[in-house]
Amino acid sequence: MTLFDFFADPLYRAPFLGSMLMCLSAAMMGALMFVKRCSLLGETLSHATYPGVVFGALVGALFSEPTSLSSVFIFLGGAFLVAYLGLEIIERLRDRFRVHFDAALCLVLSISLGLGVVFASRIQLTHPLWYQQSQVFIYGQAATMTNRHIVVYGLLSLLVAFFVLYRFREIELVLFDTLFGKSIGVNVHRAFRGICFLLILSIIVGIRSVGVVLMAGMLIAPAAAARSFTNRLSHLIVLSGLFGLVSGFGGNYLSVKLSEQGLIYPTGPMILLFAASMTVLSLVFAPKRGAVSRLLRISRFRHRCQSENILKTLWKEGKKTAHAPAGILKWNQMNRLRFRRILFSLKREGWIATVSRGEILLTPDGIKRADRLVRLHRLWELYLVSCLKVDEERVHHSAEEMEHILTPSLEERLSELLNHPKKDPHQKPIPQGDF
Repeated sequence: MTLFDFFADPLYRAPFLGSMLMCLSAAMMGALMFVKRCSLLGETLSHATYPGVVFGALVGALFSEPTSLSSVFIFLGGAFLVAYLGLEIIERLRDRFRVHFDAALCLVLSISLGLGVVFASRIQLTHPLWYQQSQVFIYGQAATMTNRHIVVYGLLSLLVAFFVLYRFREIELVLFDTLFGKSIGVNVHRAFRGICFLLILSIIVGIRSVGVVLMAGMLIAPAAAARSFTNRLSHLIVLSGLFGLVSGFGGNYLSVKLSEQGLIYPTGPMILLFAASMTVLSLVFAPKRGAVSRLLRISRFRHRCQSENILKTLWKEGKKTAHAPAGILKWNQMNRLRFRRILFSLKREGWIATVSRGEILLTPDGIKRADRLVRLHRLWELYLVSCLKVDEERVHHSAEEMEHILTPSLEERLSELLNHPKKDPHQKPIPQGDF
């Protein structure tokens, strides 16, 4: 079966497209909550739908059948009302009673779970058929979705996308600078309420696929993965939505393929696991923010610092004199293997040369490089003593660090600020010239 068949086959089309569209809308709204640092709000509102679903089952049992189409709207209506009530309670606790936002979220979340368990234990005995139907929303059941779910999720995704495009500037102000937004007449509170309204819609529609328990993960995981690749809000929303689409497809695909091998894994948890896997991979392998790239940058910077320290040591010991490697190693604490690797790198780049008996000598380019390092070191020492009034006996360690990161523009500004000095605080000459 090809990938196209999953979208054409009547058996797979609704679960695949429905899950992908659900993940798209949830991921886009989750990105806004992620940037606002309110991801726990999505978690709270997701769990607040739990008693709403069960309460909807209690109400629906009075005048409907559990297998009818109207029962779906009863479940979702109850979930929406209780989630919206939870949002109102959070705002009242924060604004009127001065309860910290995190404390208000935890309070509503815990009470919602408690009420949900109480209601569920009640209808499990009195209305077992309705209880079974409610479990579809609590744990998710993407495999039983039909074409009408595609329409619902598609309309929701279009609504979310339209809202983000039409109100993008207001959303930016709500997320990053509410004071400026208020100063230019933007109704920040109304804009944030609109975001929360769409967030609740995304949650109550999404619980049909992944369930109440796992819905919070679909709000957070794609946004966390996208954050590793960009610093711009527009790119974050697009990437988060893309990761959501891929998660919806990947979770369904793995569930189908594993079932063909006799391994039965529910679609909802597989969607979340796929999204979490992408998040982990993004956090590890993202080009700029990934752990691997950071480790590589740290390793390269450490290598450069140690290489420059060796050049500076050769310069101080006599820049036109050959030196034994053992004597240089004594002033640069590192293992012998790493020392040999750095010497090889310096020789390859043309900073040093090896003479008779394996002794090391600075090349003309190496002397220039070492001159600039010593110049930066002594300029920074003079700056600390002259401008910041730091004791001259305490500036060496700071200069040892700064000499590796001072740029030519900062060097020029320091030199102008200090009136192009000739000597450092210890009366040692500051190298001059074009480096």
